Amino acid sequence: MQDTDVLAQRFEEHREHLKAVAYRMLGSLAEADDAVQEAWLRLSRSDIDDVRNLGGWLTTVTGRVCLDLLRSRTARREQPMDEGYDTFVPDPVIRPLPRTDPEQEVLQSDAVGLALLVVLETLEPAERLAFVLHDMFAVPFDDIAPIVERSTAATRQLASRARRRVQGAAPSAEPDLVRQREVVSAFLAAARGGDFEALLAVLHPDVVLRADAGELVRGAAASKVVRGAKTVAEQAMFFRQLAPAGRLALVGDAVGILNGPEGEVRSVMGVTVVDGRIVALHILADPGRVAGLDIPEGA
Repeated sequence: MQDTDVLAQRFEEHREHLKAVAYRMLGSLAEADDAVQEAWLRLSRSDIDDVRNLGGWLTTVTGRVCLDLLRSRTARREQPMDEGYDTFVPDPVIRPLPRTDPEQEVLQSDAVGLALLVVLETLEPAERLAFVLHDMFAVPFDDIAPIVERSTAATRQLASRARRRVQGAAPSAEPDLVRQREVVSAFLAAARGGDFEALLAVLHPDVVLRADAGELVRGAAASKVVRGAKTVAEQAMFFRQLAPAGRLALVGDAVGILNGPEGEVRSVMGVTVVDGRIVALHILADPGRVAGLDIPEGA
């Protein structure tokens, strides 16, 4: 068996990678931390003398933990109280907007877009595992198959089905942060000014707004899914009094909006821009989850 301190040191070398895997699997920063901690506990109880690739071993262990969590979630969502779960918005990674060389900032970022995470939420647990591990982290299907208890060929099919759904549902977003910033700034200015026509101009006709305010919020601010430029613009007009408190930040891998007084964030909006128009808005306004986000200084 390995000395505990040496084992802990080796584990720490893989922690960030494991959290990236767990975050993409779960869409929750808190659950990702829990999954990584469980991976450590399983490592500390295991004899790894014959393990040649500790990183690969830990990745598959983390995958197993996440798969169990996803299956537990699926079982809970079958209950009537979970109707309307399509309003769920995953936890975003938030960073300040880069002051220089924004394109390079994106290339170096390990963040992932909220639009993609929302699509991943629609996959079956085994599909999500196969897609995330293989397509995002290059784990061979031979290593994934035992986790999902399928043959290698069947596991490849799981990833293929997931890939088709992701490609069909997740739009190819504008990669240029400068252009993104222009569009999001125009949206924010139109909302602040109460300019309905300007809002319509920046929204795609089929734009979708998904707001997750948690289970306890009721009334106009409750969780909802809103479709169509006119209806989304009306929502923006309804909450225009909040727009002056909005500021730009990187939400996931794209320019988004943090809403709240300086030094406080009450909601986070992820924005997906395609061809100069906003095609999706993802708002996380659940007070408990927003309070648990890591908001870096300057964001």
